Amino acid sequence: MINSLQIGTRIRNLRLVQNRTLQDIANACDLSKSMVSKIETNAVVPSVATLVKIAKSLGTNVSVLMEESTTQSSVMISAEKANNNITQTDRGYHIFPFAAEFKNKKMQPFLFVANKGEVTEHHLTHEGEEFIHVLEGEMKLQVGTLEYLLKQGDSVYFNSLEQHGIMPVSDSVKYINIFV
Repeated sequence: MINSLQIGTRIRNLRLVQNRTLQDIANACDLSKSMVSKIETNAVVPSVATLVKIAKSLGTNVSVLMEESTTQSSVMISAEKANNNITQTDRGYHIFPFAAEFKNKKMQPFLFVANKGEVTEHHLTHEGEEFIHVLEGEMKLQVGTLEYLLKQGDSVYFNSLEQHGIMPVSDSVKYINIFV
């Protein structure tokens, strides 16, 4: 299971190996020093967009921050594991990183659950591409100047450099989000 302790510890260890300060990472990621400290000490589970920024500032990728120390060539995740190991982020999302144990992956698939009233409105931009597929519920997705109403079974693929954000329309929306 991946948890905030492992992510925060990996971030801290990479930062220390590189002889960098909390302020160095905060400046590179447009975060406060306090926020980076909270992430490293596991007081806050960062959003995926924040993880992308931190990973880039450390010269690595998100999967390295989330990986277990194993060299498996395939990973099976049970529905029970995915549904029972969801972690809430600072933006109000609940996430589960699929295949976190798989080393050097080129994409990072996540299970997201977003509940109406918990997700704070925000718009992100980061390197890469994303694919979103709605499993249950409805959500609005804004990508640049376009707004999509996504229902169960709908998908969108987009460039993550475009400013984007989601907001649940139904009480809860469950979706797969794959970051490349």
